[in-house]
Amino acid sequence: MLIFHELIVYNKFMKYQDLVSVIEGPVFSRNDLALAGHKVYDYQLSLWVKKGYLIRLKNGLYVFGREMEKLRGEEIAFLLCQPSYISLESALAWYGFIPEIVYAFTSVTSRVTRTFENPFGRFIYRHVRSALLWGYVEMKGKQGLYLLAEPEKALLDYFYLNLGRINSEADFKAIRLNRDEMEQTLDTEKFLTYLQAFEIKKMERWAQLCLP
Repeated sequence: MLIFHELIVYNKFMKYQDLVSVIEGPVFSRNDLALAGHKVYDYQLSLWVKKGYLIRLKNGLYVFGREMEKLRGEEIAFLLCQPSYISLESALAWYGFIPEIVYAFTSVTSRVTRTFENPFGRFIYRHVRSALLWGYVEMKGKQGLYLLAEPEKALLDYFYLNLGRINSEADFKAIRLNRDEMEQTLDTEKFLTYLQAFEIKKMERWAQLCLP
């Protein structure tokens, strides 16, 4: 997992080279700038962003521009909002369950629904209650870890958050789920156990259509 490093410097004002010398990882937060003798102003960070030295991921979270290629979008998704894990369309595409190319990183979180945009892409977080924040695995990225929904959970998360749009078999077919991939990938027992945990009757109809 990426580690945010505490800055230990002793000059009155921090220069960019000071920042480079004490930050080992590619990502750091504004809160990580524990100013032991240094003062970093917002205008300095903004200037470094303008010059391309830094990339602002969101307010207060930065990555060195030179390190951009060393990170996956999924790692950024994990850092932008915690707790969260990749699910929904991004995970369904990962497992080959839907044919579309997904141009945003979609995650679920127990925090409020929100969206971030930065040079890495668009990051969408949809709210689920805390009791449903499970069913994921740790994945190794280029620099750290991120969390990815298991195939069973990704599918059920999708139904759960889109129940209002799936009202008929025509709506279900419009999702264009790949039945062959689901048959090869889904663990039926796990899928049904996970389904029961949602305790939503309407989901059962669509979930059953995903099984052989």
